[in-house]
Amino acid sequence: MIASIRNVGWWAGIALAASVAVISGYAADWIGVALLGFETSPISAIMMAIVIGMVVANTLRLPATWQPGLKFCTSAILRIGIMLLGIRLSLLSAGQFTLVALPFVIAAIAVGLLTVGLLGRKMGLSRQLSGLIAVGTSICGCTAIVAVAPLIKADESEVSYAIACITVFGLAAMFFYPLLAHVAFASQPALAGLFLGTSIHETAQVAGAGMMYEAQYNAPVALEYATVTKLVRNLCMIAVIPIVGILYGAERSASETGKVNYLAMIPWFIVGFALMSALRTIGDSGERPFGILEPAQWDTAVQVLRDLAERCLLIAMAAVGLTSMFAGLHRIGLRPFALGLFAALLIGGLSFALIAAFGARLMALVV
Repeated sequence: MIASIRNVGWWAGIALAASVAVISGYAADWIGVALLGFETSPISAIMMAIVIGMVVANTLRLPATWQPGLKFCTSAILRIGIMLLGIRLSLLSAGQFTLVALPFVIAAIAVGLLTVGLLGRKMGLSRQLSGLIAVGTSICGCTAIVAVAPLIKADESEVSYAIACITVFGLAAMFFYPLLAHVAFASQPALAGLFLGTSIHETAQVAGAGMMYEAQYNAPVALEYATVTKLVRNLCMIAVIPIVGILYGAERSASETGKVNYLAMIPWFIVGFALMSALRTIGDSGERPFGILEPAQWDTAVQVLRDLAERCLLIAMAAVGLTSMFAGLHRIGLRPFALGLFAALLIGGLSFALIAAFGARLMALVV
């Protein structure tokens, strides 16, 4: 980390992502107000940040030395933003959201792992590649793929193919699913957020979709539900990893079986999200927050943290666009690509159907 800080290229990557984030806000306003004539722009700055980033990344040759800085934005800054989102929710609200999300998350994971893996084998793909696509689609995208790969002895090409599939279809879902969610759940934005958090692959993609929905339809609860639901999916990785090893792993010795560090699979930003929710709960519980602040001061502090979270996520989304390269997608091959498409449609369709059928009823019982 110290070496990165001393690297000019590292700072250049961060500066580029921050610049795209700033430009995206002006571009969204200009397109929506000046060009299309709306009183307030219907174009999301998040969407513009990703699109501008993708255009830059795929038309210009960015220096390789800038990539670590962009990676820092898509990992550390993204997770800081998600952690700070916890200030928007009390522990009670976060707990209620978790109880609502859990049945849908479990159903999506179970169906995804079994169905996608089985179809992959029928298509002639290796057990490992089928498993990586299944776990990446069902649980938490690239993080799950990287965590599972050593356990099932997947090789580098299989990991690369699986990550490419998750990236392509996750990005497509990030742009399309907010529109679908609004059409289906316009009067219930919490269900829209639940759908986004259950059906989209990557944490960054879920955050982007949730922020697009919030910005375009003035529905903060959608981002909150989407975030909590995705964090529930991330935590499920701890329980699911052994099952994935059984379903998709190659033969391995007992000593290799015990090498998985399950504690390391608990993302720190989930703990941070819970701590920020606890901070909000404590601050809201008395007439004088923490016994020393005036209510107006506490409200200002909460707003500052909310704004900081959104700025972190906007920079992270710009970096997601700037690292989305499509030049090598032809190397994936038709069968892995088809399996990735099927997996994305399966999880999205299943999540949509279950939430449409049972979401409102379960929410009425819990919230």
